[in-house]
Amino acid sequence: MESVVHSFVSPPDHRLQSQNFSAMRTSSMSPSPIAHRSIPSSRCRAEKPIVAAAFPYSHSVFPLSTPLSLPSPCHSKVLFARPDAGVNSETGVWAMQDFYSLRKDVEATSKRVEEIRASAGLEQLGEEVAKLEKATGSDSFWDDRSSAQQTLMALTDIKDKMNLLKEFQDQIDDAETIVNLTEEMESTDTALLEEAATIVKELNKALDKFELSQLLSGPYDKEGAVINITAGAGGTDAQDWADMLLRMYVRWGERQRYKTRVVEKSMGEEAGIKSATIEVEGRYAFGYLSGEKGTHRIVRQSPFNSKGLRQTSFSGVEVMPLLPEDSLNVEIPEEDLQIGFSRAGGSGGQNVNKVETAVRITHIPTGVTVRCTEERSQLANKIKALSRLKAKLLVIAVEQRASEIKQIRGDAVKADWGQQIRNYVFHPYKLVKDVRTGFETTDIVSVMDGELDPFIKAYLRYKYTESMSN
Repeated sequence: MESVVHSFVSPPDHRLQSQNFSAMRTSSMSPSPIAHRSIPSSRCRAEKPIVAAAFPYSHSVFPLSTPLSLPSPCHSKVLFARPDAGVNSETGVWAMQDFYSLRKDVEATSKRVEEIRASAGLEQLGEEVAKLEKATGSDSFWDDRSSAQQTLMALTDIKDKMNLLKEFQDQIDDAETIVNLTEEMESTDTALLEEAATIVKELNKALDKFELSQLLSGPYDKEGAVINITAGAGGTDAQDWADMLLRMYVRWGERQRYKTRVVEKSMGEEAGIKSATIEVEGRYAFGYLSGEKGTHRIVRQSPFNSKGLRQTSFSGVEVMPLLPEDSLNVEIPEEDLQIGFSRAGGSGGQNVNKVETAVRITHIPTGVTVRCTEERSQLANKIKALSRLKAKLLVIAVEQRASEIKQIRGDAVKADWGQQIRNYVFHPYKLVKDVRTGFETTDIVSVMDGELDPFIKAYLRYKYTESMSN
């Protein structure tokens, strides 16, 4: 206790004068930093210095039996808890209830890790690894290159899952060791407790992400994603809203540490963008973003209206998987395609502005259209546009359970009234609400800065519940 008291002695300018300490009381409070009060000089000369410690849920001040040497004989200091005294969290005092709370968190997290490992079926995963490794050792393994690559990817996925489950167990073991060690020690090591708290916090985040990934079972959920944003009804406000959505998804990709690239952007006449395309490269990017497909509605005071009237605008978002060229086993008849060429525009010099390198491909039976402008040659843009068209048609085919692409009859997003999946209200109050799941938040600033994980989690759980009920 002596070391704790001495570490919080502050300069005289932080002292608060008090003339009567017999009536001092401490209200019920959580552990807090130590504040200081001065003892009158009359008591300083007559008595030994004392220290009063205020504990949570206590209604009196207890003098400590161990006398402490304090700097001034006339201004000895009594230390007691004061909730508004600011102290760095790294040097904060761990009270007993903090330790008990930490122990409960460790126990709850340990139980959660045990349940996740049990549901994952480690024995079955081990058997699957042995089976796949045996297949890779076959002499004819590479005869079918596409099948071999799929086998290797499946083997890597299972091994990664097993390693992740092992990391979960190792981390919770470390936290339990710290808690058990603290119980056996006579004094509390603050650094150890803070380390255990950090382990539990980060482990719970990792467990949330793991559970979320288990909800992704679609054929393309593990792939990257291509996001198309198009301004809808609302004029200049809608174009500005599309630009805000572009930034929101780019920030989300950065938060997830995905490689994010804006590959195409068509600027608006006054402000914002007419359309944009983003490529997000990363594992499970499409699975996470698939629920973002639909119309996004914003309500705000228009910055483009001189009277500052409230304006409602819409933008459409489409999401498709970012698939490698060799995995797109889709044959599209030439007569079903309408291909057009134009100048790409924007910066880039003579080749971009004077040569028709931009490619626009329309799939006539479905009306699905893609545009590619980022490459310098017409041929490269055509290949990339065709690849995106195939990916888009594959997603539609999966959604509608169509066996042939020619049976598909449109699934375009309509950025207009009554079609929205999510509302973003900036005025007269602040609220973001998903129409499908009912999840909502008032922290609209964080959402626009890429904090989409709560909405993604809510949608995936909603989607899983719907699939189970059907």
